Amino acid sequence: MKAIRATILFLAVFSIAMGYFESVVVIYLRELFYPNGFQFPLAVIPQKIAVVEFWREAATIIMLLMMGIIAGKNTAQRFSFFLLCFGVWDIFYYIFLKLLLHWPASLFTQDILFVIPVPWVGPVLAPCLVSLTMIVLTLCVVYYHEKDIRVTISNKEWLIFILGAAVVVLSFTWDYLQYISLNNGSIWTPVSQAALFDEIPHFIPQDFNWWLFSAGELFLIAGIFLMVYRHRKLTYN
Repeated sequence: MKAIRATILFLAVFSIAMGYFESVVVIYLRELFYPNGFQFPLAVIPQKIAVVEFWREAATIIMLLMMGIIAGKNTAQRFSFFLLCFGVWDIFYYIFLKLLLHWPASLFTQDILFVIPVPWVGPVLAPCLVSLTMIVLTLCVVYYHEKDIRVTISNKEWLIFILGAAVVVLSFTWDYLQYISLNNGSIWTPVSQAALFDEIPHFIPQDFNWWLFSAGELFLIAGIFLMVYRHRKLTYN
C-alpha cells in the first residue's frame, strides 16, 4: 500500500517538473514568434524550427509513456500511470503559464494544444477536463490495488476508451480540418519543405465543438464506470 502511494507521489512530482519544463519552452517560443502576446492567426514557423518542435512534442509524450511503463506492474497500471503523468503534466503546464505569463485570461481562452499529426485547438478548459478524467481513472486503479484486487481492462472497456479518445481528438482538430477542407489547404508534415502554419495564414478558431467533445468525454467516463463496476463486484465476492 505504501509502495504504490510512494510511486504516485514520485510520478506526480516528475509530471509537475515536466509541466514547468513545458511551460518554459512555450515561453521561449512565444518570445520568438509572439512578442506582443499569443494570439490567432498562428505565426508562421520556419521549417527547421517546426520539425524540431514536432519531434519535441513527440519526445514529451514518449517520456511520459516510459514513466508509466517503468512504474506499472501490469498493463492496467502502466496505462493508468501514463495517464496520471499526462494529466498532471498538462494541468500544471497551464498553472505555470498562468503564474509566469498571466495567461490564459480565462479557462475559455483558445490555445494550440498539439501539432501531431495536425494542429489541435480548443479552450484551455477542455484539455484540463480530459486530464482530470485521466487522473480519476488512475485513482480508481490505485483504489482497487490497495484492496489487493488485480485491476484489468476488458476488451469492451479498451474499445470504449479508444473510441472516446478518438472523438475527443476529433473535437480538438475539427476547426482545423474544416478550415483546410473549405480553403483547399494542405496538411503540414515534418518531411515537407514548407513552414509550419504557412498553410493556414488566416485560421482563427470559431466555436469549439463542445457537443463532440462532450460525447468523447462521456465515452471515457462510461469506460471508467464499467471498469469500476466490474471490479466492485469482485470487492464484495
